[in-house]
Amino acid sequence: MFIYTERKRPEPWSHSQREARQPILIPLHWVEWACRWLVYWLSGWAFLEVLEYVGTLSIFFAVVSYFAESGDRTKQKHYQAWQVINTAQGKGGAGGRIDALEELNKDGVPLIGVDVSDAFLQGVDLERGELGRSNFSSADVRGGGFKAARLEFANLASANIRNGNFQNADLRDATLQDADLQNANLGDADLERADLSKADLRYADLRNIRWQMIANLKLANIFGVKNSPADFTSWALQKGAVSIESDEEWSKLTDQQ
Repeated sequence: MFIYTERKRPEPWSHSQREARQPILIPLHWVEWACRWLVYWLSGWAFLEVLEYVGTLSIFFAVVSYFAESGDRTKQKHYQAWQVINTAQGKGGAGGRIDALEELNKDGVPLIGVDVSDAFLQGVDLERGELGRSNFSSADVRGGGFKAARLEFANLASANIRNGNFQNADLRDATLQDADLQNANLGDADLERADLSKADLRYADLRNIRWQMIANLKLANIFGVKNSPADFTSWALQKGAVSIESDEEWSKLTDQQ
């Protein structure tokens, strides 16, 4: 932008012509001289100055309008994300749901009751997510991040959550029946009244879990669990858990039940 400034009257052509040391440059100097006069002549137009100020004000109001409408744009973004999730409900594949879930969670939108059963959600990051009563049953969530998430009454039955991170997660009353939690990090997770029957907990990290009130551990495989609290293993075996390394042997046992 060039806010109006007073222009100096150009020199006569005879003066500008003398500045051209080579005859071949005279046409270029003439064009330059003519442009100086045109600018000088137009600079006296108040109308052009008004237009310049109007353009500046237009930019200002556009910026104000952009920030004033930011809330509406955020609502529209959230609406589109929910539309992606709900449209693909009950279907396999990702269908854009990973980005949609992460976007909503990043913006602090509660995901309570969200249904992503059977979905392909490998690596989804829902740290600190509000996921109470959500449905992840039979979903492929390998490597999923649920650190410090609230998953009360969530349904993760038969979900594949190998290498998942549930550190500090609230899993009270959650259904983890037949879930694959191999190598998952359950450190400091609250498993009060959780159903872990037939869950595969092999090599899972159980550091400081709240386990004394787990509702069901029948046929849960705790082979090779790491950092388990004192007395957990013996207590779990008394509750019907098993410790079997072989996939084949454990499958045979669970199939018989």
